[in-house]
Amino acid sequence: MDKTLFIAEKPSVAMEFAKALGVNTKRADGYLEGERVLISWCVGHLVTMSYPDKYDEVYKKWSFDNLPFLPKEFKYEVIPAVRKQFNTIKKLVHRKDIKSIYVCTDSGREGEYIYRLVADMAGIKDVEQKRVWIDSQTKDEIIRGIKEAKDISFYNNLASSAYLRAKEDYLMGINFSRALSIRYSNRLTAYTGGKYQAIAVGRVMTCVLGMVVRREREIRQFVKQIYYKVVGEFSYKGEVFTAEWKLQENSSFFGNKNIYKDIG
Repeated sequence: MDKTLFIAEKPSVAMEFAKALGVNTKRADGYLEGERVLISWCVGHLVTMSYPDKYDEVYKKWSFDNLPFLPKEFKYEVIPAVRKQFNTIKKLVHRKDIKSIYVCTDSGREGEYIYRLVADMAGIKDVEQKRVWIDSQTKDEIIRGIKEAKDISFYNNLASSAYLRAKEDYLMGINFSRALSIRYSNRLTAYTGGKYQAIAVGRVMTCVLGMVVRREREIRQFVKQIYYKVVGEFSYKGEVFTAEWKLQENSSFFGNKNIYKDIG
């Protein structure tokens, strides 16, 4: 009997798909199996880009002589900690009774990237692949996403974007982390009195660190300034209350040029 394989990004999402489909399934090692469906899951990323030393042993040593590192073709490998789950999915996608695969990873560039890496590494061929694109994990939304699933080729541009971003992150992290570590790590170690440590550079964390540093500088350079508020006490029908007068920038007060002469 032909079966359909659903691949989610994480176990909890796979369980939601099982509930939405309303099918009886038995729990196996790394997947659920029913009469007509199988539901499996990634655990986040199962495949990652290989470190430079996998290209050549010479890159084990961090040296300016080896920079910049710009491979013509990028290598990928299964993450050791999740190899068991990858092997489970690889075995499922090659089962002869699997006639179609529904990709249910998160709707976005990262979710697309997670599945495409698995598909490439597992060598998926000659099987229909459809992409489920949903905005939430409610039953109605899941069912709608399955009914309206499009061929995975419809999302090829999104996948290309994901691959490109990952390569940019990789090249930035590898080259700048090594360059800055070689140049400044000894100074940092001498300053902190600790052990030698690498200086990590990344697309996201470097920007966030920059924001934190910039804000900290603003706090340290803050200069107190005296300002005044117009506050009054008023009464209305026996009730006493305090009010503060505030101007709106678009008020007629600011639009009246002569008012500054009056209050000067």
